[in-house]
Amino acid sequence: MIKIFFSLLSAFAVAVSLGASPLTAPTAVHTQPFDNAAVLKVLAPSTIPEAAGINVQATTPAGWMAVMVPGPFEAYVQNNDIDKGLHVKTGSALHLEPAVTSGKLGTMEAGDKTTITGLHGKWTQINLSKSVVGYIRVSNLSSSQNNAPQLTNIPAASTAATPQTVTPPAVQSGPAPQRVAPIGPASTFGNADGAIMPRYFQGKLVSTRRPFAPRRPYDWQLNDAAGVRYAYLDTSKLLLTAQILDFADHEVVVYGAPKALPDGKNIVIQAENLRLK
Repeated sequence: MIKIFFSLLSAFAVAVSLGASPLTAPTAVHTQPFDNAAVLKVLAPSTIPEAAGINVQATTPAGWMAVMVPGPFEAYVQNNDIDKGLHVKTGSALHLEPAVTSGKLGTMEAGDKTTITGLHGKWTQINLSKSVVGYIRVSNLSSSQNNAPQLTNIPAASTAATPQTVTPPAVQSGPAPQRVAPIGPASTFGNADGAIMPRYFQGKLVSTRRPFAPRRPYDWQLNDAAGVRYAYLDTSKLLLTAQILDFADHEVVVYGAPKALPDGKNIVIQAENLRLK
């Protein structure tokens, strides 16, 4: 216990010393203490980074510093990580891009505040309002602090305090997925009272009716660029000067409020307006 205490105390002293130093160059903040890990953001020169907590510093490799990065952040979760109330399930992986091979911002924790900001095929785009831990290279701090004692000089702690090995994220094969920004006003699905707010969506308008096939809950759906449905379209309150068939199989922009269907797997947009893209 004494070794653990002094290990944590030394880590805290190093963090305070380094945290008071301004950056000397643009510095990438990584999701893990690896040069090839995903980048959360880039800090400008002269920025003084905020050191993360003592427990995190104690498990940070030499040459790196754990820092707190204030939110909000844009992240993506798979659609099956959204519950019937349109909330992100606790423990869900928060990705930086709509792809399973992308870097991770972290995992959803109880009490985290998120709002849904877009739908992209099998992925839901969210806004996360909290600070997260990132990692920067100590070499980018002021030279006056670079000679501060490194964590490698901390007395060895007991097995209980042994830093865990962090596996670098898998390198994605092929081109990186293109980030698709939501269109229209920067509104979110929910307001401060939790009410579902209408917003803009885009996709290809496709009929769900097929000969000799069971009828779907709604006659229309929006498909993504890969031709996969990401939401049904409720047109019951839609006022159009043209026939909706004129929009079929075209890229459209829809304004309306989304809601989850009882099966918990599908989303329907109650359309208020529709136009060609």
